[in-house]
Amino acid sequence: MGSAWSAPVTFNTALPVAKNEFLVREQFIINKSDDDPGNLNRDRTAKAAVSVLGYGVSGKLALFGVLPYRDNELKLTVAGQRVSRSASGFGDLTVFGRYTLVQRDRRGRNFRIAPFAGIKAPTGDDDKRDSMSVLPPSVQVGSGSWDPLVGVVSTYQTLDYQIDGQFSYQMNNEANDFEAGDVARLDGSLQYRLWPRTLGSGVPAFFYGVIEANLIHQQKNQVNGQSNPDSGGTRLFLTPGIQYVTRRWIAETAIQVPVVQNLNGDALENDYIARISVRFNF
Repeated sequence: MGSAWSAPVTFNTALPVAKNEFLVREQFIINKSDDDPGNLNRDRTAKAAVSVLGYGVSGKLALFGVLPYRDNELKLTVAGQRVSRSASGFGDLTVFGRYTLVQRDRRGRNFRIAPFAGIKAPTGDDDKRDSMSVLPPSVQVGSGSWDPLVGVVSTYQTLDYQIDGQFSYQMNNEANDFEAGDVARLDGSLQYRLWPRTLGSGVPAFFYGVIEANLIHQQKNQVNGQSNPDSGGTRLFLTPGIQYVTRRWIAETAIQVPVVQNLNGDALENDYIARISVRFNF
């Protein structure tokens, strides 16, 4: 199959980036949240264009950089008046390295385990203001903090399907008297080849159906050293999607639907997260 590999839509894969090759991905994301259990009637829409550049240092080591351009808007009711607060611009840059620790190749199938580690740098603006005051952290495009992340991803690939699993943890630090809660994630993905049903010579591309699950737990935020009771909690998303896979590029789309949201206090609930992306390797 050469480079005609499918991959998870919402998280990483353990499949390698070939030595001296590049991987480029452009992903467009809409994160909608307007189910407010409190009395502010909050409606938050976060849009992002996320650029990813990967480079294969060797057959086992790959380096990645991730830079989002964000457009955040929060509508809420204050003293009986509906107000809108927004910000846009480049967000925080994340860099990380991934190393293939376990590699088992067999005819028609392979298995890999690859730990990764990196850091999110405070490259985005975290002090934007509007006519009211400094914008809240949920509207800012940057966090202002250096936040390390670690994780491990595994991939089992056959000619008909691929299974990926990932655990990751991001430690968020304090900036501007605000510290977002640390985030732990457990992700799984199944990509199943729908077309062609039978492999043969000369097949130019492949069509995959995708189903993913994302279990995400975030600790409570800290504001001025005090725990915010209306923040953090656990979410479980189910994510159906499709992929069109060729030897050098992939086009894909998926939507994350929350099926469980066990959040603290009046934390704002997600409605959906929609994704569409394209990626190239060269």
